[in-house]
Amino acid sequence: MKISARNVLGGTVKTVTKGAVNAEVTIALEGGETVVAVITNSSADSLDLQPGKPAYAIVKASEVMVGMGMASARISARNVLPGVIANVQEGAVNSEVLVRLAGGTCVVASITKQSQQLLGLNPGVEVSAIIKASNVMVGV
Repeated sequence: MKISARNVLGGTVKTVTKGAVNAEVTIALEGGETVVAVITNSSADSLDLQPGKPAYAIVKASEVMVGMGMASARISARNVLPGVIANVQEGAVNSEVLVRLAGGTCVVASITKQSQQLLGLNPGVEVSAIIKASNVMVGV
């Protein structure tokens, strides 16, 4: 299967915590970072998610925010992944920002060109890729 989402991050299921309706799934990425996803219990069951099972955290680039100085920030997004900008591709309206995490995994964000320029997001700048857990899909 091919998929249009730019971020298909490989890893292993670390934990699955079920609630009344939804499950919180933590995936340890190949580089060591973790990504949290909130999916329905029925989806977790149909994927047979269990600790140790290989899985993918899937995120559209348009669902990834880029922030600076996030180490001390308090925000509700569960996934704040520090890294360094590896590449920026500017378009007429949007820019595509490639963030390389410490473990080598790359996360692509599609943000407005104006935001990219106002924040000075250029290769080498330290940033965090920010993703709400509800915006993470899980694949096996």
